[in-house]
Amino acid sequence: MSGPRIALLGFSIECNRFAPVATEADFASRTLIGGPALVSEARSPAPRMLGELPGFIAAMDAAGEWEAVPSVLAMAEPNGPVNQAFFDGLMRRWEADLTAAGALDGVYLVLHGAGLTTADHDPEGTLLTMVRRIVGPDTPVVATFDLHANVSETDVAMLDGFIGYRTNPHLDMRERGAEAAALIRRLTSGIRTCLSRIRLPIVPPTVTQLTGPDAPNRPYGEMIDLGQQLMHQPPFAGRVLNVSVLGGFAFADTPFNGLTVVVTATDQDAANNVARQVAEAGWARRDRFRPSLTSLEDAVRLAKATEDPAHPALVFADVADNPGGGGRGNTMAILSAFHAAGVRNALVGVIHDPALAAEAHRLGVGAPFQARFNRDGGDEFSKPFIAPAVVSGLRDQPIRGRRGIYASNTIDLGPSAALTLDGLTVIVLSNRYQCADPMFFEAFGLDIAAARVVVVKSRGHFRGGFDEFFRHDQVIEVDAPGLTSPILSRFRWQHMPRPVLPIDDTADWTPPA
Repeated sequence: MSGPRIALLGFSIECNRFAPVATEADFASRTLIGGPALVSEARSPAPRMLGELPGFIAAMDAAGEWEAVPSVLAMAEPNGPVNQAFFDGLMRRWEADLTAAGALDGVYLVLHGAGLTTADHDPEGTLLTMVRRIVGPDTPVVATFDLHANVSETDVAMLDGFIGYRTNPHLDMRERGAEAAALIRRLTSGIRTCLSRIRLPIVPPTVTQLTGPDAPNRPYGEMIDLGQQLMHQPPFAGRVLNVSVLGGFAFADTPFNGLTVVVTATDQDAANNVARQVAEAGWARRDRFRPSLTSLEDAVRLAKATEDPAHPALVFADVADNPGGGGRGNTMAILSAFHAAGVRNALVGVIHDPALAAEAHRLGVGAPFQARFNRDGGDEFSKPFIAPAVVSGLRDQPIRGRRGIYASNTIDLGPSAALTLDGLTVIVLSNRYQCADPMFFEAFGLDIAAARVVVVKSRGHFRGGFDEFFRHDQVIEVDAPGLTSPILSRFRWQHMPRPVLPIDDTADWTPPA
C-alpha cells in the first residue's frame, strides 16, 4: 500500500484529583484496544470509543491511500489519577510500537488533556515528549484534545497541530478527528506550522462552559466563535489553521490549570495575534464565569410544582455528582429529598451501585424489597439511603447510544436494573456512566416524554442527549454535594496556580507584548 504511514495511539481520561485512583480495569471496561483490532473497531458502526479516531480514520480513508500503524488507545470514563504502574506499562508499549514501526510519515494521538497519574501532573506531555524523541523533529505529530484540557507548555511544544473540541456538550469529536486527518495530509505534503499558547488566570466552573448558540450565559462559546471568525477573515485566512479554546478541568488541580487559547498557524505572527485577541475577549468576559445554581430546597419545590399539568416538565441536573467529571454517581441528596417530598412521575438516572444492581437481578422483576443504596460505602458524599422498592426492569446487555456524546457508541452498563420507589423510577448500573443519553432510560422501556420530572447525574452532556425533550429553560442545575461541585471554593486546591477567578477576586492579567 502506498500513501503516508501514520501511527495511531491515544490516552484519554479526565482525571479528578479528589476521586479514587483509576486502574487498568477502568480502561478495560471502556476502551483498551491495540494493534489491528484498534483500526477495525474504529471502523465499526458502533465503536467502543468516542468519535475522534473513527473520524480520523474515515477521513484518511476518503482522502486516498494510506497505511495505519496502530499502537494502543487507552480511554476511560472520568476518574481519579491513573495508577502510575499501569501508565508506565502503556508507555513501554507505545514506545516499543513506535520504535518497531520504522519510518513514519506522521503520528496522530487521541488525547484528553486533563489526565493525571499518581506521580505525574502531565502524562499527556510525558507521552508527547516520548513520541517526539522516537520520531524526531521533522515527523508531523498532531493530537486532538477535549475542550476541558489543561494545557501545559509541553503539550504545545511537542506538536505540529493542536485541535480541541469546539462544542460543549461534546458533539463534534468525529469532526475534530477528520480535521486532524486533513491537517496530517497537509503536513505530510510539506507545510510547516507554528503554535501559540496563552493561558488566562480563569478556571471556569464546568457549568459556565456551554457553547450552543441558544445556551444561557455562554462567554466560553463566544470565545470559540470569535476564534473561528478570525481564522477565516483577512489577514489571517489561509494562515491560521486551527483555533482551540480550552476551558480546562478544575478538578485536575494542576500547575497549569486555566482557560487557554492555542492557535496553529503557518507563521508565528498570525498564531500570536489570534491567540492574543481571543484571550483578551475571554478576559473581558471574566465576570461571567461564575456559576448560578438552584438550592436543593428550591429544587424540591420546583419538582412538586410539576404536578400541575400546566407546569412544564423539568430536568434536574445533579452537576456535583457527575460521573463525567470523576463523580462516583451515587450521592443520594436529590433522590432522598425528592422521595421524602413525595415527588411523583419522576425518572432518576443513573445511580452507580453494583451491589444493589446485583441484588435486583437475584430477586427478579416484580420483586418487592428494601433497596439499600451505598451499602458498601464510598467517599464522604456517598451516604446510605434505604427505601421500599420494586424491581421493575432488568438488563445485562450493552446498549447503543442514540444521541449526544454517546451517539452510536456501544455502552456496557453491566448488570443493571430499574427500581420503582413509590412515584420515582431509578436506574441502577454496575458500570459507572453519566446520564447523557436517553437510552439509559429507554433501554428499560421508559417514556421520558411522559415523565414530569427527570433527574440526571450529568454536568452538561445531557443537554446534547435530552434536548429533544427539554429546552434550556427547563433545565435546573442543583446545588448538591459531590466531587464535581461547580462551587470551586469548597475544594482544597494544592497545585492550581493562584490567584485565579472565580475563586480569587484578586486575579489579574496583562496581555503579552
